[in-house]
Amino acid sequence: MATKGQKKANLLDHHSIKHILDESASEVITGRGYVEDVKLSNIRLLLGSVIIVIALFAQFYKKKFPENRDFLLACIALYVVFNLVLQLIIYTKEKNAILFTYPPTGSFTSTGLVVSSKLPRFSDMYTLTIESADPKSVSANEPVHLTKSVTQWFTKDGVLVEGLFWKEVEALIAQYTKEPKKSK
Repeated sequence: MATKGQKKANLLDHHSIKHILDESASEVITGRGYVEDVKLSNIRLLLGSVIIVIALFAQFYKKKFPENRDFLLACIALYVVFNLVLQLIIYTKEKNAILFTYPPTGSFTSTGLVVSSKLPRFSDMYTLTIESADPKSVSANEPVHLTKSVTQWFTKDGVLVEGLFWKEVEALIAQYTKEPKKSK
């Protein structure tokens, strides 16, 4: 049984496992002085709010259906356009990212990190990737990856052995920060 402070996952649910590992990786990285960059999340929330407002206008417009046909068509078109923009942002910018950061304070690098993870369905292999938020920057390093079985970090009861996982994530951060960018 997990005591207070321990993170417990349902070992039969890979979403639960991935969520706990992602949350713990984010804690380790922000604990190392990287501040989360929430700009993209705020843009997504703003677009989602605009989409909701458009839907509310379409639903509660003061005229009834036959008279408001053109207004409804405009609302539907705007709804589709804003949803497409939102999906495009998620697909191109966010991908599998779980955390965007600013560069650490006092650092010589000018870019933050993008931390992404994968846990494919029906697989126990968890991949954590750390890369630069701006890969074309002079101060950007090559991406680093950690791929291991989730069975390495969980007890048979589903409790995350945080010490082991944190060591692996800290080693991955150290590997990223020490590795100079390869020149082409």
